[in-house]
Amino acid sequence: MVESPSSTQMRYFKDQIHDYMSFSPLLCSIIDTRPFQRLRHIKQLGTTYYVWSGASHNRFEHCLGVAHLARKMAKHLRKKQPELEITDRDIDCVQIAGLCHDLGHGPWSHVWDGLFIPAVSPTKNWKHEDASKMMFKYLLESNNINLPVKDVNFVLALIDGDAGQCSPDEKPFLFDIVANKRNGLDVDKFDYIARDSYMIGEPSKLSLARLIKSARVINNEICYNIKDVNQLHEICYTRFRLHKMIYNHKTAKAIEYMIVDALKLAEPIMKIAEQIDNPKKFLFLTDAIMSRIEESDDPRLEDAQAIFDRIAVRDLYKFVDGRVIEWERRDIFKEHITSARIVEEAKKIAREQGSDKENDLRELTEDSVIVDHATMHYGMKDENPLDFVRFYSKRNVNLSAQTQKGDYSMLMPPKFAEVNLTVFTKHPEYLGLVQAGYRAVLLSIPDIIPVTPVERPTTPTRGHRRSGRSRIAENSFTTVPLDFVPSTPSRTRKRSHEPGSMSSIEEDERESKRRAQ
Repeated sequence: MVESPSSTQMRYFKDQIHDYMSFSPLLCSIIDTRPFQRLRHIKQLGTTYYVWSGASHNRFEHCLGVAHLARKMAKHLRKKQPELEITDRDIDCVQIAGLCHDLGHGPWSHVWDGLFIPAVSPTKNWKHEDASKMMFKYLLESNNINLPVKDVNFVLALIDGDAGQCSPDEKPFLFDIVANKRNGLDVDKFDYIARDSYMIGEPSKLSLARLIKSARVINNEICYNIKDVNQLHEICYTRFRLHKMIYNHKTAKAIEYMIVDALKLAEPIMKIAEQIDNPKKFLFLTDAIMSRIEESDDPRLEDAQAIFDRIAVRDLYKFVDGRVIEWERRDIFKEHITSARIVEEAKKIAREQGSDKENDLRELTEDSVIVDHATMHYGMKDENPLDFVRFYSKRNVNLSAQTQKGDYSMLMPPKFAEVNLTVFTKHPEYLGLVQAGYRAVLLSIPDIIPVTPVERPTTPTRGHRRSGRSRIAENSFTTVPLDFVPSTPSRTRKRSHEPGSMSSIEEDERESKRRAQ
């Protein structure tokens, strides 16, 4: 590993979150490569950009931010605890891991590894971390960046957060900096929580500088000053809030499934999924794949193009209904609430209503209904991340301990994880019917107690909680009639140009009168 350069050799990047960030010639030699520059073309928040227009940031700037914070953390620990014997080489490796930890993200970030690859290659256990390691090795080889083998293995292990993948003489606490598997509190989260909050227009008030200065190594793990326990709790809560309100927004989710459907239609022609194990091909797997499909003259891609066209004109898959599910009941809901069951019940209801003509329901198929189970938590599934963090006090900086009841806020949630169940329909004309089918399936789940909205209690009773049964009421805020068809701007425009069609104003007036009746 080359020696650390003087400050005059550093390059400076202006950043919205961290102001000026400095990078050495070694780091810049990695930044100035095609594998890293590829990250300029992958949205950090994927389809969230379609909902929050400010969320236009990419994996590129996030990775720069993580590298910047990783270096600050490592240098702080060396300065405050020289006995740790942190070397320039250690700092460089940690910073490189921060810089390259997301090299393997595919188009639209988690849409790729969370939805598309599992859909087209269900037997392939592919993770973006695997691709990050593949692309890191390719980056070094294709750009003649010579790092010692031991350093390369160290960086790869840091990206995975797994000390067992490298030499046993590497310092264990360094694995807490970029990808902390013990409690999830690392500079990756520090950066994306601050950056994502800022870009959606709700900047975080958390002081990352304070948290880094609070860090201290005790018994080979990074601990924090007990005075900052509430700051760390706020990070965990903010992570949950971002997932609940932003990352899993129903419109962003609908567009995710539309993109995946388009890619699945294009897969037999373009062989997209086959490119994930080839670094030279992976270079071109970015969000730009949408434009490649849209501009193609190949008639076999017309169905995929039609879906992308629907996204452009906001003719989206429609939200039908949903609810929050208790963590301990997530498996039983996943077993029972399926597209097939919803369609089965919807068709049964349609027949009971006299709409049993084949043409009426020809497009109401299992594939036309989407059931999404999104896990949302504080960072450690159903456990409190702070239970896995050790703290110290200024009275004894070399002794760490876990927090006890009363050390910080008593207003803690009773649970730290939940599942957000959302149902979508690809065909708006079936929305009311699909909702009725979903609710019929919902009430068929064992141990479900139907409750009318009037009877619905504000909090569960003690007896109810002991029994483990769920009280389910119809969501009066989302309820629509069976024949409800939501308004869609593009469809309204098309209808208004047809001879004898009503204007959107006339249509709205008719809908208002119908509801009043």
